[in-house]
Amino acid sequence: MNVKSRHHLRADAIDEIVEAVRETLGVEIDADSFEKVEFEDSDWDVVLVDGEPAVLYLDSEAQGDSAQNGDVRPFLTVRGANEYPPERNVVTVDAGAVSFVSDGADVMRPGIVEADDSIEAGDLVVIAEETHGKVLAIGRARVDSEEMLGDEGKVVDSIHHVGDELYEFVA
Repeated sequence: MNVKSRHHLRADAIDEIVEAVRETLGVEIDADSFEKVEFEDSDWDVVLVDGEPAVLYLDSEAQGDSAQNGDVRPFLTVRGANEYPPERNVVTVDAGAVSFVSDGADVMRPGIVEADDSIEAGDLVVIAEETHGKVLAIGRARVDSEEMLGDEGKVVDSIHHVGDELYEFVA
């Protein structure tokens, strides 16, 4: 991933990020520096929080029906979610699903052991593994939380995962 531009964010942009992450995930980001990075060869817009790629801007398509058309909102990356563990919008998968989710597979019902009650279809979610609580991926829920547990079917579309080019990016 080749960096096209990199600049420090203004206070109002930082406040927007902090508020959006607080509202969506129940997380307080406390950091000294916020830099937006745009890439030449990717659609990802990333914010480095204290030098680490912790926030990702996702458009309304990635956010589902609840977002207004063309709306772009900040959400934690996999690294960001491991640095600032979310309290809401978390889907937990069992050990059998870890290798699939880590490779970018969408999440299937049989692998899910728990889903936060507040999740609605179209919401962005954090996908964590059951044993240690480590975040493996970021995705978009296809169904509400009460429909996530079961025997078959895809319920979360993967957007960003451990090992993808964004995860591997070093500032």
